Amino acid sequence: MKTGDGKRKLPSGWRWARLEAVCKVVSGSTPRTGVSEYWDGDIPWVTPTDLGRLDRPVLAATERLITAAGLASCAAQVVPPGTVIMSSRAPIGHIAVAEVACCTNQGCKSFVPTESVDTWYLYFALKTAVPELKALGSGATFTEVSKTAVELFEIPVPPLSEQQRIAAILTEQMVAVERARAAAEAQLAAAKVLPAAYLRTVFNSPEAQRWPRRRLGEILNLRNEVVHPRDNPRGRATFVGLEHIESGTGIRTGYVQIDMSELTGRKPRFYKGDIVYGYLRPYLNKVWIADFDGLCSVDQYVYRVDVMVANNEFIAWFMRSPVYLERAPITTTPGQLPRIRLEEVSTVEINLPPLPQQQRIIIYLSDQMAATERSRKALEEQLDTINKLPAALLRRAFSGEL
Repeated sequence: MKTGDGKRKLPSGWRWARLEAVCKVVSGSTPRTGVSEYWDGDIPWVTPTDLGRLDRPVLAATERLITAAGLASCAAQVVPPGTVIMSSRAPIGHIAVAEVACCTNQGCKSFVPTESVDTWYLYFALKTAVPELKALGSGATFTEVSKTAVELFEIPVPPLSEQQRIAAILTEQMVAVERARAAAEAQLAAAKVLPAAYLRTVFNSPEAQRWPRRRLGEILNLRNEVVHPRDNPRGRATFVGLEHIESGTGIRTGYVQIDMSELTGRKPRFYKGDIVYGYLRPYLNKVWIADFDGLCSVDQYVYRVDVMVANNEFIAWFMRSPVYLERAPITTTPGQLPRIRLEEVSTVEINLPPLPQQQRIIIYLSDQMAATERSRKALEEQLDTINKLPAALLRRAFSGEL
């Protein structure tokens, strides 16, 4: 869609029309909030928040209602069912079709269709135009598109029968897209909980209950090496913080190269093979086995594992498991994030099989987690493709390709 010169060529029988020519554009307003008789009436009053929380493109109810006195006290106007409503600031672009008569606040523009335009065609035309409408916005505090700019904005308008045909096809296709999106999101949600389920199966199985119990304090040794600015450290180091560890899987998603001479605070040191454990908000299960030497944040403990009795991968998987969290005495203090202290980590008990069995379990878990990760990535790619479909469908529709 274009405005002014340089419009793209339309299919035969289509024309460019200003929005003011095919609908009445109505701005909103707000009654004084301190006057009680203006509120809690029976007139739905739409805000951008109402539009943003919708899970379908139909507006049937609003969070707040105003009275007839409230309506009369401000510049708001009641618009009929079938009106297309768009948020015109904070943000620009939430759109729905009103199922009931309503009015809006000043953060919305209402488009009351004339007989020359189909309601749902207008809805989809505006949906397609959101990027261009956003570009028309201005303002220092927040970006807003004005009534004048909206009225002068042009959309492609085919004959009414063609509008209705396009709207019907798009409505059917969008319903199908939403079904596909919901299915993909459900599958992705299920894939994301699989790692915890696998870990519970291993560490809370009847077989695991027969393994001898040991305290982690008997297996883990704190590596209490700290690089402090006051020691004037030199050279570069690789920093891995909580933000670089994926929850539940132990996958490192990044790192930062730092100059130690520029350190502003102390940093614990870790070495390849150490367990780097995020003790702040421990329910996030940020447990990483270091695959190089480096520095971490003070919100992480660094442990060496007693290799005579335990495999570091086995211990790390246990510490990522829901069984560990159920046994861990996590401290919750008002005003602070949940955390687990060193002495509390030490008291957590683990059912520990012999080393050869630990190794077999590690292989099993590694295979299962790798398969789950592949599945998760495939579902994320599928969902990304589905999320791009509406824009592609709208582009086709308003290029005359449907």
